[in-house]
Amino acid sequence: MIGLGPGGEHVAGSLAKAGLSVVGVDERLVGGECPYFGCVPSKMMIAAADKLRTARHAKTASVHPDWRPVADRIRDEATDDWNDQVAVDRLVAAGAVFARGRGRITGPRTVTVTAADGSTTSYTARRGIVLNTGTSPSAPPIPGLAGTPYWTNRDVVRLTELPASLAVLGGGAIGSELAQALAAFGVEVTVIEASDRLLAVEEPEASAVVAAAFAADRITVRTSARAERVEHDGDRFSIHLDDDVVIAERLLVAAGRRNNLSDLGLEHVGLDPQARVLDPDERMRVADGVWAIGDITGKGAFTHMSMYQADLVIRDLTGADGPWADYRAVGRVTFTAPEVGSVGLTEAAARERGVDVRTATGDLGTRGWIAGESGPIKLVADVERGVLIGGTVVGSMGGEVLSALVTAIHAQVPIATLAEMHFAYPTFHRALQPVLRALL
Repeated sequence: MIGLGPGGEHVAGSLAKAGLSVVGVDERLVGGECPYFGCVPSKMMIAAADKLRTARHAKTASVHPDWRPVADRIRDEATDDWNDQVAVDRLVAAGAVFARGRGRITGPRTVTVTAADGSTTSYTARRGIVLNTGTSPSAPPIPGLAGTPYWTNRDVVRLTELPASLAVLGGGAIGSELAQALAAFGVEVTVIEASDRLLAVEEPEASAVVAAAFAADRITVRTSARAERVEHDGDRFSIHLDDDVVIAERLLVAAGRRNNLSDLGLEHVGLDPQARVLDPDERMRVADGVWAIGDITGKGAFTHMSMYQADLVIRDLTGADGPWADYRAVGRVTFTAPEVGSVGLTEAAARERGVDVRTATGDLGTRGWIAGESGPIKLVADVERGVLIGGTVVGSMGGEVLSALVTAIHAQVPIATLAEMHFAYPTFHRALQPVLRALL
């Protein structure tokens, strides 16, 4: 097992418990990006920011943000000070062998591990190799950027003190989440996004709501803006755009991630060593005796995707029957305030595939009015089949309301059936019913 992110750790531990001989290899932290630098610490930041925002809206108390408790919680509760010993012990207790170092395929079913001291150990598997090498932050080739002390998400979650000002290069999920969280603590934030809107992969209606929320949080957003040059004078960054210069104490680069596939020895198993992504079959096989899961498969850079694919590999390697891979209902949530919960295809993506599309939109309705918030709902239907193929919910419970749409799309429940279900009153998910009925 090369790479022990959430899915890789799950595969290695589960197969070891099932009686297979397993060697887990990783040169970084066992558990991967999510618990140490991604999902868990960032959501602790967001939870703290939400509490600040709620207190400010109450207007009955004096609010004084303090970053130190957040930093302490991330270090102590989420990451064990970025130590993976608990995860390593859990893996070994399951019956696996753990090898710390860089794993490289050196022959059919053979992996050579190079440790930090340069020593090497080779392992040959009877069944095969599972790859879960994940991604790393990627920086665009902007002149001057490489020589500056810019931050990635891995730096931000380690902060013990906050800067006065921050420029964020990239208005996708990571950049938007971190920008809004830090702004709640008083950081002056400017987001620079090359696309014409924030969260460009989402529905335009969702982007518009998030942009309005950013404006309310006094976050400056520069869309359709490309950084042409970056300078750092020792105290501050200057990000030169085509018509302006953004100046900030610190710069966070959140403009994408790259798959960790280079120098992995893919050529030894008949795969392209220059591949940017590995395309698995329904059982996650990418070559004879080789399986791949997680970000490197290009099916969605989400922890839940890695865990889903891990279960497929476990089934295949233990001789269990399917069900096998199905990506119709892949959900995702951007934890901005408000949340953006999405599943399946956007309207634009569905039309690009040639689907006969019908859409309907609505709002959170009664519960949104009671809670003092609004947020759009947009559903995308396949007219010919009479089923949903996509949906977006924006609101404080956007990710939770999403679960109903994930189930409907995954099970291909007819819209006519969904529209006549019971929707408890007054809940946020009740707002789905009028939108469903508008699709009939």
